[in-house]
Amino acid sequence: MSKPLVLTMGEPAGIGGDLALAAWARRDEGVPVFATIDDPSRLKALAQLIGLAVPIQMIDRLEDAPDAWMSGLPVLAHNLAVQAQPGRLDARNSPMVIRAIERAVALVQRGDAGAIVTNPIHKKILMEAGFSYPGHTEFLAALAGPDIMPVMMLACSTLRVVPITVHMALRVVFETLDTSLILDTARITESALRRDFGLASPRLAIAGLNPHAGESGAFGREEIELIIPAIEQLRDEGLLVNGPLPADTMFHAAARADYDAALCMYHDQALIPIKTLDFDHGVNVTLGLPFIRTSPDHGTALNIAGTGRASPDSLIAALRMAADMVAAQHRQAS
Repeated sequence: MSKPLVLTMGEPAGIGGDLALAAWARRDEGVPVFATIDDPSRLKALAQLIGLAVPIQMIDRLEDAPDAWMSGLPVLAHNLAVQAQPGRLDARNSPMVIRAIERAVALVQRGDAGAIVTNPIHKKILMEAGFSYPGHTEFLAALAGPDIMPVMMLACSTLRVVPITVHMALRVVFETLDTSLILDTARITESALRRDFGLASPRLAIAGLNPHAGESGAFGREEIELIIPAIEQLRDEGLLVNGPLPADTMFHAAARADYDAALCMYHDQALIPIKTLDFDHGVNVTLGLPFIRTSPDHGTALNIAGTGRASPDSLIAALRMAADMVAAQHRQAS
């Protein structure tokens, strides 16, 4: 039997609790077994507030989650400092949000959990409590160990995209992007497609940076000086790489059939197409870690927390993808 997944609480004033409850309520739809690290009293009150008949099953060990699963949502107790109010941030609870992530990493590192699925955090409120990382991804990399380069992938059933530069102003992209960064990102992505997605010969498409992929230098020389040298090096290493491709023509259905993942030069170049294609089922996957981590591709949605209006579709997709990645790793190892 596969090991259960572990879900972090995320921002307790956000929709993470709503989603965990709703995902368990849809357990008959092929939702893999998971346990959530959360405050049991919060979840009980929240279930009553949003009108979901979800029993809370307290467990002491993650391995007890499968036995508890059909009777209720398995919960590893993680009490908050103060009672959480949906939609109302409270920095006093931030240390417990951080500790929930640390606890999840400890569980997967010692082999108790098959993978980590993280509910959304609110970065600003965590930073007020001393959190020094730009987000989940960088914190998980720090917890994973030294010399870890995390790579963000957004995935749905019809597209996988990897932004080579992520949360930075466009002017900074031109200062940050270089051949080495493209090479490292492509290598990590190709390796993860083999190990975590079970692809024997992954095909990568690499976008250009400028309009029309620079059009032979007419609209910029980054393709000539940075991107093409990286592509040539990757091909010399045996990777199946195509590019640089104009970003405005590489995401229609026929083009997507020619690759398994698209590497894009900046955040919106990657995220606009996937969120347009499948806004409700996109999954954030962190590549390059020594464990599997997925997350729903949305934020804390404070405005609808505690209303019952939050859709669990992206969380369910993240849970399913994590379970599929665990299975793919097991097949590779056998």
